[in-house]
Amino acid sequence: FIEKVEDVSIVLLLPLFFVFTGLRTEIGLLNDPELWKLTGIIILIAVTGKFVGSALAARFVGQNWKDSLSLGALMNTRGLMELVVLNIGYDLKVLTPEVFSMMVIMALVTTFMTGPALDVINWAFRSKTLKMAEDIPDVSKYRILFSFAKPESGKGLLKLADSLTHESSEDVTLTALHLAPLDELQHFNTDEYEKECFKPVVEESIALDREIITMFKASVDIDNEITHVANKGQYDLLLIGLGESIYEGTLLGKLLGFTTSIINPEKLINTVTGKENIFESWPIDDQTRQILAKSHVPVGIFINKSFSKAQRVFIPIFDEDDIFLVKYARRLIRNVSATVIILDIGEHVKFDAKMKESIRAIEQTTPNHITIYGKKTIDKNFLAEQDLMIVSMESWRKLVDNKSLWLSDVPSALIVSESQQLQ
Repeated sequence: FIEKVEDVSIVLLLPLFFVFTGLRTEIGLLNDPELWKLTGIIILIAVTGKFVGSALAARFVGQNWKDSLSLGALMNTRGLMELVVLNIGYDLKVLTPEVFSMMVIMALVTTFMTGPALDVINWAFRSKTLKMAEDIPDVSKYRILFSFAKPESGKGLLKLADSLTHESSEDVTLTALHLAPLDELQHFNTDEYEKECFKPVVEESIALDREIITMFKASVDIDNEITHVANKGQYDLLLIGLGESIYEGTLLGKLLGFTTSIINPEKLINTVTGKENIFESWPIDDQTRQILAKSHVPVGIFINKSFSKAQRVFIPIFDEDDIFLVKYARRLIRNVSATVIILDIGEHVKFDAKMKESIRAIEQTTPNHITIYGKKTIDKNFLAEQDLMIVSMESWRKLVDNKSLWLSDVPSALIVSESQQLQ
């Protein structure tokens, strides 16, 4: 019953409340410079009280400056409760229409500034953040970092990492990373929480007879922490699941996510320099996109559809830039004797000597394990027989933009972005 009422309130009543508040806000009444000056003072006092106050309190109890300022920025958000209180005050005639309008503006400004404030804090402390990766000795030739939020997704990422390295003759390090939201840990024993998060992944590593390194940390900015670990450790591959933004879930959260994606220092710079379109659509969530944009190492985004093995793999080639995917085919063939089909969608393999030579080299060392198909269309039966699809980020975008019929029938997929693809 509560869930049904909640759905009605979120879909119907909450938007109506925001509209109602907006109609009562008469910004035209603020027609005097002194009133706007007073509005600015109200905003300044509000930010000082919650932002600065919360940051100093967090610093006092032992948090570093980056986490303290991040907590202050999050506490500074007002939103729904502020508007409820303001409306009650307006109905009781405690607030005049002018003061009500000033306070609504203050609530909106402090809410919209949260996302950009977090980005500015991350940008200012970008050279001072996480150094856990430096603790790992640089003794391996091929290192994979896989970051997971839910333990079950960690198991799938480990299986994929194992498929890429199982029989490798080179030294290999597999590192499992779990970064927990700081507010979650306030309700748990940290050691027990860490143990429970890694338990399924450790059990899977024992079943696969693979040794893994586990890394755990509480964080208020998970996206940046992941990329800093990967970049500092200079991993050969970062594996992540297709995530859900920390801003999703509520109307206020979506507003915060929107302002964060628009008023972002790095994104604004990339937009001005022509590297990025500020309103460009992407077939991935904003959290994953931020990881791609900031990562200096190749990133693999894993879409897990009950993945268990990588015996039958296909790699669609849509562009000559997809040649880098061949190295993943080579790894799967070498480590798990996978059968790989190269789908030459645009006949790029046929006319690209470098790409053709790379595939021929694999054929010579492991015959009957790699095949080139020239088909431009494939059927459901073919997709049903496959265990894994490996595709580049740009090719995945083309599939989504063109609303390809593949999307509903593809098996588990690894979407790979080389570090230069978003630069």
